[in-house]
Amino acid sequence: MTEAIHDFTAKLRQPSLREHLASYVRWRKELARARAEGAADPAPPPIAPISINLDLTTACNYRCDHCIDWDILNTKHRHDEETLRSSIITMVERGLRSVILIGGGEPTIYPGFSDFVRFLKDLELQVAVVSNGSRGDKLLEIAELLEERDWVRLSLDAGSNELFRAMHKPVKKSLTLDEICAWIPKIKGRNPRFQIGYSYIIVWNGASRDDVAIQENVHEVVMATKRARDAGFDYIALKPVLERGEDGAEVMDPQAARDLERVVARIRAQVDEAKRLATPDFAVRISTNLRVLEEGSWRDCTRQPRVCHMQALRQVLTPMGTFNCPAHRGVEKARLGGADAWADEAMAGLTGGQLTDLMDRFDASVECREVTCLYNGVNWWLEKMILDPREQIEIEPGDERHDFFL
Repeated sequence: MTEAIHDFTAKLRQPSLREHLASYVRWRKELARARAEGAADPAPPPIAPISINLDLTTACNYRCDHCIDWDILNTKHRHDEETLRSSIITMVERGLRSVILIGGGEPTIYPGFSDFVRFLKDLELQVAVVSNGSRGDKLLEIAELLEERDWVRLSLDAGSNELFRAMHKPVKKSLTLDEICAWIPKIKGRNPRFQIGYSYIIVWNGASRDDVAIQENVHEVVMATKRARDAGFDYIALKPVLERGEDGAEVMDPQAARDLERVVARIRAQVDEAKRLATPDFAVRISTNLRVLEEGSWRDCTRQPRVCHMQALRQVLTPMGTFNCPAHRGVEKARLGGADAWADEAMAGLTGGQLTDLMDRFDASVECREVTCLYNGVNWWLEKMILDPREQIEIEPGDERHDFFL
């Protein structure tokens, strides 16, 4: 069973997204027909992704050994603020519905972070923030701007102060989980409408980053769950560690674990105990990746169609450029364009052509063959719809969730 936040098929079936999705499917069907007949490629529809991951900065005030974006942190790459704002406006005009401020750096240390969140909300976008939690004051500043469907998630990955510091190596050496968690009641007191989550990446012995062993934290899952509940978080999200593959993709590599069966059993025992700590006001969320790891079915999610359709509907905008997927952030072969790929209508038109080229040359069945992809199911659903020989596009209508995060 797919976790609700990862049920992207259901999200795309929302009535409010139906025409956006139909435009994409119609184009791909027309493209296949034209190529079969030897005709010119039809122009892509004037749509933007529905959802983007936006890296505001590459700067970070942590030095986490387990950071998947280690190679791009604290580089000289920076957004031009005017271009960035213009890009967001162009995408909104073409159907952008949500922005996740995340990765590649710590968003709360971006100059003008609060003003930028206000800018996004003025455009009526859904907004999420994934933060390391070090700047609770900045999260408090934006709290009043956020609405029920928005969310904030803190990447904490430990239950004790000692393991937290060992894993994250904050520049402010005195920073503790106690200090970070003390901000939660203040933030919730200012605005209880949106959810705040405690993110816990489960790391096992054998996991590494650039051949550097990463601190194991399996034993603190329950401790962290208790801490999250007692601090006033709305949920804890448990997920397995990802590593960079040789080709740059984010992959889950449980086979690197020492005695995988024993590791999975330990994880399952901790997760089962953590689940018992759930209350009506506090949820224990098991990520899809963690569920398939526990079931031993994770390899099923690595069988991808040739074309990743989601790269047209969800993209990553960073100071280094625009990329087709969070799993290939910063990887050259996944580059859709520069940081100005959506800067204005002229650039957006050019990017549409570049998207066609990228979808042709980026063979997901090869490039993502080791990726336990959260978009696997929705990609196959879209593939089936596009290959359907009937002219009529049949998108089974779903419930309106008012959730546009992809």
